[in-house]
Amino acid sequence: METPVIPAIRSDKGVQRAWSMYDWANSAYNLVITSTIFPAYYAAITLTKQNNVVVSDKVSFMGHSITNSVLFDYSLAAAYLIIAILSPILSSIADYKGNKKSFMKLFCYLGSAACCGLYFFNAHTLEWGIACFVMAAIGYCGSLVFYNAFLPEIALENERDRVSAQGFAYGYVGSVLLQLICFVFVLKPDWFGITDTSFPARLSFLLTGIWWFGFAQITFYKLPKNEPAPPRAKRSVLVNGFDELKKVWQQLKAMPVLKTYLAAFFMYSMGVQTVMLAATLFGSKEMKMETSQLIEVILIIQLVAIAGAYIMAKLSERFGNLNVLLFVVMIWIGVCIGAYFITTAAEFFVVAAVVGLVMGGIQSLSRSTYSKLMPPTHDTASFFSFYDVTEKIAIVIGMFSFGFIEDITGSMRNSILALIGFFAVGAVILYIAARKQGRMKLQTVMP
Repeated sequence: METPVIPAIRSDKGVQRAWSMYDWANSAYNLVITSTIFPAYYAAITLTKQNNVVVSDKVSFMGHSITNSVLFDYSLAAAYLIIAILSPILSSIADYKGNKKSFMKLFCYLGSAACCGLYFFNAHTLEWGIACFVMAAIGYCGSLVFYNAFLPEIALENERDRVSAQGFAYGYVGSVLLQLICFVFVLKPDWFGITDTSFPARLSFLLTGIWWFGFAQITFYKLPKNEPAPPRAKRSVLVNGFDELKKVWQQLKAMPVLKTYLAAFFMYSMGVQTVMLAATLFGSKEMKMETSQLIEVILIIQLVAIAGAYIMAKLSERFGNLNVLLFVVMIWIGVCIGAYFITTAAEFFVVAAVVGLVMGGIQSLSRSTYSKLMPPTHDTASFFSFYDVTEKIAIVIGMFSFGFIEDITGSMRNSILALIGFFAVGAVILYIAARKQGRMKLQTVMP
């Protein structure tokens, strides 16, 4: 058996801050494009109104009539499916060649360019807008595969909860700053003599692409070059990527806690990511909320999420990662139950505040928990590719289920019932993982 080559870990706070700046850069996409201005703009130009009353939510896409929110859900599901297929291939190349940073740049530039392309999206260019929307999602998710893979290389094990939380906190602060700049144009266009009602939103998409590209340069300048993996038998690039996933899976069989944790992560990610991606359209269609109200809701989520990420990191130090994750997933179940029954904007605000508290915490803690449970290895990109593929397939299923249930029942509320099921199963599996970890620790200390 080959002795694994373990890369040197650089515990440098300057590098860690630069790594976190990528969250600052790309979280603007997550907020402006997936959560606030784009969904609100998309809903506005795809709803047919008469006398300010919605009479149809159908759009014509590639010659087919489809509900606007269902098209939104299916488009995101398609984007995540594409990256789930691509990431193992690219991660394999990155590990072998030692060029994680190059692939991270590639997807960053693809995503930022697609955001800029959304500047040309209007009611008459639906296909163009959806194409850019999908490409931006691919760029965002693709770059995160390699971004996450740097975490075990720049932080010691006891630093990873803090550094992971720091990244999410940077992301929330940076995205809110750009969001506020965009809001000035969206909410006060008369200050700038803007008469085209679509221009402020389209300008926001352009600024998001520029912001993402610009601040990412700080990360790319400081992140260390990673060394290529030891030479191995040459095989087809297409085969190598999935062969690496198979090897990771084989290793997981000997790590019952990590294997069980990943099963739980898969289940609750179906719910977490779908809530985050569909929340704005839910507020617009089901709650009949105005764009300004939706903007306020998302700002609340982002600001509360900063505190949530750090609170969960602190709680994990005392109670353990898996126990805290189980607690957070139980809160998510309560959030979904509440969302199913709410009928007023005030109730939506309350639910949003709770979502903010647990959103940053569950994302940050999930990533750091995985990095702490995975074994020391040179193939960090392959291991994080497995993690990302798990998450992306979960999102594909979550978004498709959400859109499909709405499509056949005519209500987004019914889709929430599926999310409750995903979280409930995830909670049960997390409990099993925590019990397994407890038994293993007990066996270790017993003579």
